[in-house]
Amino acid sequence: MSLSTPVNRRALRHTRAIVVQAYAREDGLWDLDAHISDIKQIDTVLASGPRAAGTPLHDLHLRLTVDHQLNIVDAEAASDAVPYPGHCDTIAPAYKEQLVGLNLMQGFRHELKQRLAGTAGCTHLTELAQILPTAAVQAFANDVWATNDAATEDHGTPRQKPFQLDKCHALRTDGTAVAQFYPRWVAKAAPSSA
Repeated sequence: MSLSTPVNRRALRHTRAIVVQAYAREDGLWDLDAHISDIKQIDTVLASGPRAAGTPLHDLHLRLTVDHQLNIVDAEAASDAVPYPGHCDTIAPAYKEQLVGLNLMQGFRHELKQRLAGTAGCTHLTELAQILPTAAVQAFANDVWATNDAATEDHGTPRQKPFQLDKCHALRTDGTAVAQFYPRWVAKAAPSSA
């Protein structure tokens, strides 16, 4: 299901694109390469000067290298296009300094805001970093982590609840999707004391 047809004629003026690609490395680590770009469809005048239509206002990259527990072991940022050249593009080292050692699934977004919000970082790189925990989960699903019920079995005994259960409305353990696809993990109603 896609969005409804617009009710009025429209003219595209701005495109923000975000892409995250996850790579399994031969050394056992993973690279999460994230990219964000902002492009105006019309000529624009910034405080730093004019930008022709189709020229990126922002063209930023962030790479986090993580282990199988989603600990960040390396980080790198790059700014190919920025609104204030010579200023915006000097913050990249802060992302390595502040992100290495964090875990994407243990308070990452809180720590990210504490360490790189406001003048301590780049608004756009920090925003890009915020989506990496769920991107990593998608990358690890069925590659690093088992996601189906059969994969949790060891000689007929369930090992542990699949990680994605109770993480969204569709996969709540008292819901119909879990009853259909993960029946052993359906939450049992408490017995009534009548």
